[in-house]
Amino acid sequence: MALRIITADERQAEERGVKAAILGKPGMGKTWLLNTTCAVTTLFMDLEAGDLAVQGWRGASIRPRTWEECRDLALFLAGPNPALRDDQPYSAAQHARVVREYGDPARMDHYVTLFIDSITVAGRLCFQWCRGQPEAFAERTGKPDVRGAYGLHGREMIAWLTHLQHARGRNVIFVGILDEKLDDFNRRVFSLQIEGSKTSLELPGIVDEVLTLAEIKDQGGQPFRALVCHTLNPWGYPAKDRSGRLDLLEPPDLGRIFAKIRRTEAPIAAAPALTAPLITAATDTPTT
Repeated sequence: MALRIITADERQAEERGVKAAILGKPGMGKTWLLNTTCAVTTLFMDLEAGDLAVQGWRGASIRPRTWEECRDLALFLAGPNPALRDDQPYSAAQHARVVREYGDPARMDHYVTLFIDSITVAGRLCFQWCRGQPEAFAERTGKPDVRGAYGLHGREMIAWLTHLQHARGRNVIFVGILDEKLDDFNRRVFSLQIEGSKTSLELPGIVDEVLTLAEIKDQGGQPFRALVCHTLNPWGYPAKDRSGRLDLLEPPDLGRIFAKIRRTEAPIAAAPALTAPLITAATDTPTT
């Protein structure tokens, strides 16, 4: 088989989606961001059954209840990995099984964005499944082995995230709860709320963008909501912009984020003012 070389023109002409993790404290308005996506081309993976904040949104949703369903949906939407053995979850053989169960994957082609709310709940479903697997029990005694369960959980979550990351033509948004703690030196530290530590540590290296939805104060002391996009930021929030096209603070608008990364955004003057006071409400829905 001849070596396939992709030229610069071919690479730049390819459709590529944005893979992003949106982190924030409870009540900050993370789920509400779904309202800033195109309802026709967005599929909402509702793992939390927490769609009250977006009850007026007119898009389609799916509600997986088990880890097996989460894996199968990732395989159905992102296609198979040809490098895997037939017995592995994201292999061509498993993809054929999923297609027999779910139908033709082409009927999902018009969904450009997958909004997953939340990766925190996905981690809980994954851990529940892992606790029932052989790796979660000691070979000699048959007693539960928590270390084995957490090891399997880390591998499962990373495989799931990596497979969705390879859905090249789709935007994939992972929503997660942000924990705030104090370290031994009484400094604020932030981390993704999820079972185990492996996923929290490796997620930033998998996705293109890590954006923290936070309440920021302007020079007059008025609070407003914004997406923190740069790793070096004065608040210490987890953030990363692989595209290099986002400002330190961006308005909480995913449609604008997608356009700006692809350099198809409207003029900056047309964007919502970052100084507009947007105070968060306890219902996870921002008020103006």
